[in-house]
Amino acid sequence: MNRSSTISAGLLLACLFGSFTAQARVRTVTDAQAPRALPSEGPVDVRWTDPAQFSDIRHSGNRWEAERGDWVNQLASYFRKSAARQLPEGQHLSVTLTDVKRAGQYEPWHGPRFDDVRIVKDIYPPRISFDYTLTDANGQVIDQGQRKLVDSAFLTGGTRLNDSDSLRYEKQMIDDWVRREFRTDRVAADL
Repeated sequence: MNRSSTISAGLLLACLFGSFTAQARVRTVTDAQAPRALPSEGPVDVRWTDPAQFSDIRHSGNRWEAERGDWVNQLASYFRKSAARQLPEGQHLSVTLTDVKRAGQYEPWHGPRFDDVRIVKDIYPPRISFDYTLTDANGQVIDQGQRKLVDSAFLTGGTRLNDSDSLRYEKQMIDDWVRREFRTDRVAADL
């Protein structure tokens, strides 16, 4: 093997190793390269502040487990989908998630076998805080404000969502807010 093919083979191996290492790395919601907004499309825009400041991470009992995955993006996508179904024609909703505390808590005092297990009890209800602006087709502000959603009874009433969805309680709160906010009788009364 000549020197140039040895160098080429070495570079190829280094590139392959680098790509596997990058893919093997677990993505976190606090990753600096992670987006802070959904791509703009349709009548609902959703963005979020720095997830490292969310209560779910700061007060989780296991910050590393709380940061894992892409749950902020999943919640934002669900918010968009839920609101887009109910939003009256011609209106635009802009939402900024400012804080999230998912249902449950990590309880490290149970020992190392339970370090990565989120314990769901009624004393750990889901909470979502967000700012929103609702505009009409001409860009005029119809409504805006801040909302702090909390479902203290999240374990007592069933959810209409998949039981295996780890975000089902948070998604249920989003659905409930959207239904209350964009009820057709409320929209008709405002006209």
